[in-house]
Amino acid sequence: MSLLEFRGVSKHYRLGEAQVRALDGVDLHVELGEYVSIMGPSGSGKSTLMHLLGCLDTPTEGNYRLDGVDIETLSGDALAEVRSTKIGFVFQSFNLLPRLTACSNVELPLAYQGVPRTERRARALTALERVSLAKRAFHRPNELSGGERQRVAIARALVVEPAIVLADEPTGNLDSRVGDDILELFDRLHATGVTIVVVTHSEEVARRAQRIIRLRDGRVERVEVVRPRGEATPTQAPG
Repeated sequence: MSLLEFRGVSKHYRLGEAQVRALDGVDLHVELGEYVSIMGPSGSGKSTLMHLLGCLDTPTEGNYRLDGVDIETLSGDALAEVRSTKIGFVFQSFNLLPRLTACSNVELPLAYQGVPRTERRARALTALERVSLAKRAFHRPNELSGGERQRVAIARALVVEPAIVLADEPTGNLDSRVGDDILELFDRLHATGVTIVVVTHSEEVARRAQRIIRLRDGRVERVEVVRPRGEATPTQAPG
């Protein structure tokens, strides 16, 4: 079952007198429970693609369906609801509020949804437990390491129980050891059924996924199958 699908999606921008085709007739799909990486050189359209996948922007041409819904038919309010309920975002720069504890940062998406305080606290603590950070729940970001801050960001993405997690260079600000820890966390989350799309410049990061979608000049250059669905990742025990 396709969780998201692009059919002939293009995105054009005006830069002065010139028209830039950031994406040009892209076809792609991501299945429910799949783990996909998106790669490409600078200017290939990765950021534009991520914005469209995350419903932060809409296509100039073509059709985008997310969880069976035609995104271009939705109003601004309906798009905002999709972003807050169906999509979990993980950013390279973490995007945590410095004055809030880890737990309060994780609670934020639920607060925007109007979830009662007691319920959102319980769900935030559960999400932090999923990323092995429950013991640091009441520390502020400046009291956490880079890896711990990224775990908070991942917990915040998971707390709404999204249809898909979109991660933009999730290890870009981390050293290799901590980055490996975060990638192993993604492996474990994917093993529980979480659908993950990672945008990355790193071949090593990309090859943790089941498929790699390679972009060039706003188009899908090729798609590589790294491992068949159901096959364990290199760090994941079979069975």
